[in-house]
Amino acid sequence: MNKRIIRLMAIGFSSLTLVACSSIPPKGSAGSEVPVDDRENTTSAIDGGGQSSMGPLDNSSSLLSKRIIYFDFDSNNIKSEFREVVEAHARYLIDNSNMSVTLTGHCDERGTREYNLALGERRAKAVSRNMSVFGVSDNQLYTVSYGEEQPEESGSNEFAWQKNRRVEIIYRNQ
Repeated sequence: MNKRIIRLMAIGFSSLTLVACSSIPPKGSAGSEVPVDDRENTTSAIDGGGQSSMGPLDNSSSLLSKRIIYFDFDSNNIKSEFREVVEAHARYLIDNSNMSVTLTGHCDERGTREYNLALGERRAKAVSRNMSVFGVSDNQLYTVSYGEEQPEESGSNEFAWQKNRRVEIIYRNQ
């Protein structure tokens, strides 16, 4: 009988501890999050007058507005259709030594976590090496691999997998 009471008390105490550790979101926070889906144009420039200026990074007709490089399955070779985009970003970085980029490598969900992290790194480094060949300084290039952890498209189908095999070019001022 005593063992049964002790077990019930232990379960009750554990339940109270879990409930006490939970949090309730503040009122008004539900629905206040705004999803941001457009990662193609992530950089904006502001001139001294407070008006946004249309720079080459923001011009949708410029190759610099394309900031995602897609890859084939299990590959870190830059596709021919993206070589011109990588070269345009390299030339921009050469002309703007105060700018740097973070190249984030991503994979689809197939493969182990460790394998996908390594593949994402190889993809990011492939873009980095390609930019270095054009003369971009190594201190302007940073690589990060997220593997399968940050998918652009959810789903287990060819469309989602194609969207998730990518390197994103993210600009930042030094």
